[in-house]
Amino acid sequence: MSLTRKSIVLAVAAVAALGFSGCTQQAAASTGSSAKVKAAAPADLGLYPPNAKPGECYAKVYIPPKYATKTEKVTVDEGGAKLKVIPAKYGYKTEKKLVREPGYKLVCKPPVYKTTTERVLVKPASYKLVPVPARYKTVTSKVLVSPATTEWRRGRGVTTPIANGGRVTDVNCLVKVPAKYKTVTKRVMVTPPTTKRVPIPAQYKTVTKRVLVKPAETVKVPIPAQYKTVQVKTVVQPARTVELKTPPRYSTVTKRVKVSNGYYTWQRVNCRTVSH
Repeated sequence: MSLTRKSIVLAVAAVAALGFSGCTQQAAASTGSSAKVKAAAPADLGLYPPNAKPGECYAKVYIPPKYATKTEKVTVDEGGAKLKVIPAKYGYKTEKKLVREPGYKLVCKPPVYKTTTERVLVKPASYKLVPVPARYKTVTSKVLVSPATTEWRRGRGVTTPIANGGRVTDVNCLVKVPAKYKTVTKRVMVTPPTTKRVPIPAQYKTVTKRVLVKPAETVKVPIPAQYKTVQVKTVVQPARTVELKTPPRYSTVTKRVKVSNGYYTWQRVNCRTVSH
């Protein structure tokens, strides 16, 4: 079968209908007896394949690029040394802070008084004459009314024997008559009326009065220094710079790598399947 210009054009149109896209040009082998040609675009292949023989049919064929999955170690951080500033550490301590200097002040002390009690003479002692009436007493005494005497009184019942047989015809007895008294009560002056001096004692009264003990005065009173306790911020550890060494860091990356670019080439086809 001989190849005509019409059959070649139809073959190219059939390949173009497959919708292959362009790619970079690189070397590849083609089938058949024609020359091995690779092109980035269909136009770069030319209108006909080189070195074609009568009875052969060729089609422009797009060979897609080839990819492979590749795992590689990627450096994320190259490592090295870096300076790190460590800030200072602070703390607090308690201190006494002077608030006011020592000094003195003048203080006026008022006078000092005390309350005392005194006995004050109001009226001096004196005397007065007081009449003293006479003193009387009641005296009871026996007053002689008649003194004691004797008298003759007739008697009877004589029992004494009479001498010589005589007979008692009259008896007279000399009788003692006692003195007669009577009780007499009378008021008798014991002391005559008189006067006497009656002392009049002095009169006093108790007086309470305020007595000055100590006069007013001005004194110096020392004023001590005043302090207050405050929290003072102090450096416990000063700031410093240290060198930190870090090893390199790696990461495993899986990526799709292009092994070969896509290209266009002439490929010999069965002529019996090509209508022309």
